[in-house]
Amino acid sequence: MLEEVERWLRTRSWSVADRPPHELLAAKRASGCTVSVVLPALNEEATVGDIVAAIRRDLTGRTPLVDEIVVVDSGSADRTAEVAAAAGARVVHRDSILPRIPAVPGKGEVLWRSLLVTRGDVVCFVDADLREFSSDFVTGIVGPLLTDPDVQLVKAMYDRPLAMSGAAPAAGQGGRVTELMARPLLNLHWPRLAGFVQPLGGEYAARRSLLEQLPFPVGYGVELGMLVDALHLVGLDALAQVDVGVRLHRHQDGQALGRMAAAIYRTAQLRLARGHLIRPSLTQFERGEDGFEPRTYSVDTEERPPMTEIAEYAARRVA
Repeated sequence: MLEEVERWLRTRSWSVADRPPHELLAAKRASGCTVSVVLPALNEEATVGDIVAAIRRDLTGRTPLVDEIVVVDSGSADRTAEVAAAAGARVVHRDSILPRIPAVPGKGEVLWRSLLVTRGDVVCFVDADLREFSSDFVTGIVGPLLTDPDVQLVKAMYDRPLAMSGAAPAAGQGGRVTELMARPLLNLHWPRLAGFVQPLGGEYAARRSLLEQLPFPVGYGVELGMLVDALHLVGLDALAQVDVGVRLHRHQDGQALGRMAAAIYRTAQLRLARGHLIRPSLTQFERGEDGFEPRTYSVDTEERPPMTEIAEYAARRVA
């Protein structure tokens, strides 16, 4: 791992407990900063209402940190819109935003369009399929943006157990595309981003002034693209991450994960044209007594030539 990343992990990785709600509220009032929470949603009637209700109860009621909650429905066939509205969110359909540009399917499309229907100085994105949701997800990632003017974008980090139907959750086995696609890509091509525990996580917050300068891949590549582009635009020290505990959500099947991986790889391809350092190492994370701890391993890059080029093999064939 780069020394710069080791230092970043010490100075830009926090826990949600580091900034209690009353401290955040005081910072928000002092700065006059406004906060929007956006939930991109597609057929999430089972979970979206509980998420909206928790944010309203804790962060617009008890501690008024959030100024608006917007659910952007990207064409749900179930009661997602009705459930979200009943819980207190403002619901906007994707296709009604900027109608002169026809919408295309994809999460990034929804996030991009959400900037047109929100007003917060800080925009906080939360996936709508989370179960057992805690408002700590919001306070954790919004906190550094309210208290530190140098921070521009904050990602949530968390344990991500794999919970499949009929089986007990498997600790640390969620985030398969992260470990098999995104983390190797970042470590090899953008090693300054190797410190992010959950680079593809859907819970992150950023200043509007940054988001409005970034391109948005329309699909699943949006999270990786945003990290890479933000790094080049504002630098590593403007990025941060906060430990918010455990993330439970609906897991996708292998084919869906393959499509996600392909989109992420294509997003990386487009950015690799800029030409960046390649480092043959991979940093992964394990939770220890003091939080997430990095473990760095070398990546096997050496290749053996075809056996026909080996003299001893050629000699054996002759014999």
